[in-house]
Amino acid sequence: MKKSRLLIAGVVATSLVILPLAYALGARRMPPGPSPTDLALINGVIQLVESDYVHAVDSHKLTKDALKGMLTRLDPHSDFMDEQEFKASEADINGKFGGLGIQISEEHGVPKVISPIDGTPAAQAGLQPGDLIIGIDGASAQGVELSKIVRLLRGTPGTSVKLTIARGNDAPLEVSITRAIIQVQTVKSELKPDGIGYVRISEFGSDTQRDFKQAVLKLKQDAGGNLKGLVLDLRNDPGGLLSAAVAVAGNFLDGGTVVTIKGRRGDDNHAFDATAGGDLIPNTPIVVLINGASASASEIVAGALQDRHRAKVMGTQSFGKGSVQTIIPLNGYGALRLTTALYYTPGGRSIQGQGIAPDIIVKAPKDQQVAGAFMPHESTLTGAFRNPGPLLRKLESDTKPKEGAPTQAESYSAPIKTQIIGTPDDAQLKAALDYFEKTPSSTTGRG
Repeated sequence: MKKSRLLIAGVVATSLVILPLAYALGARRMPPGPSPTDLALINGVIQLVESDYVHAVDSHKLTKDALKGMLTRLDPHSDFMDEQEFKASEADINGKFGGLGIQISEEHGVPKVISPIDGTPAAQAGLQPGDLIIGIDGASAQGVELSKIVRLLRGTPGTSVKLTIARGNDAPLEVSITRAIIQVQTVKSELKPDGIGYVRISEFGSDTQRDFKQAVLKLKQDAGGNLKGLVLDLRNDPGGLLSAAVAVAGNFLDGGTVVTIKGRRGDDNHAFDATAGGDLIPNTPIVVLINGASASASEIVAGALQDRHRAKVMGTQSFGKGSVQTIIPLNGYGALRLTTALYYTPGGRSIQGQGIAPDIIVKAPKDQQVAGAFMPHESTLTGAFRNPGPLLRKLESDTKPKEGAPTQAESYSAPIKTQIIGTPDDAQLKAALDYFEKTPSSTTGRG
């Protein structure tokens, strides 16, 4: 087996969402394998199923299912990918594939929409965060493996798929969506009135780092070299590449730590630092917008800029995924996606199961929230890790909620409708723009 490993930071265990980061940990001494008794038990059960099950079953399928069961029972984000799934995940890395353009998770055996990707057929068809996909082309989606759901949703551009959607307490609705080449444009930007820049990142892909830097520099140029403020919108962003998250945060920092990962062994521990002098807009105040559908890589960015006192975080409590996955290729037999570390903000906080608490709570108005939607949080997922506490004991007082600070429950809300984000009607964005008018730029310092 290959010993090269790739780190990923995403929100759910599905190749549609999680993207790998090319950061090799290198070879390590492997622990002792299973005992001969364990191997004999597994082999014996496979033989019994092959010989006595009511239908003929291929032994390779049994082996793959056994591996998948082994990995998925560990935590919500570990998994075994067969070769087809592994290749699909590589297509995600490139940000181009044939499909609908939705990011999904699983809730009680039913596929759930985390977020439609901006500008894709799914977004144009009106799919919303929190929608349950209960049927695909007339067949029930209940209990179907998420990897198979992904294969059913993807396909040849120009072909259609009919989804049966459950949304809150409304009657199920059927939506026919035509597949297209999904060329994910992860960064969008616009110069708002009064010289305020706006950049939205819908997910952290392989091109995000480049496109984000170009967007910020263009906004600065369009503002005559003097941006009065910048809104970084990470709402409904489920995560992606750890490397992209580090680079994006580093564009607003002058060196220092962005995120630290800590694993089971010492050689798994690593601190990711920003480049000295890397701040593209020094002394320009920044607001970061987050919500309950902001996860993993987006939480890394928000947590780094919050801890380094470089930005005010506004919105509602984030998802709370504080673990890092590693892709381990298996030489033509697929790959493992294995949780190998937890990450910590520059202040030593783990957001696992808790999320990033905004400095300023601003909920989307009821008419801009997805009606009847309930977004799960990391802590509600089966098998999710408990928060391990701060990285250093001396940080415990710093990570405890301040007196009078809002509780997590107070800062949660249903996700915003995707089509509202960034528009003139976007109330949370309006609140961010108003912040710059009411707050002197000196209140947002550099860290």
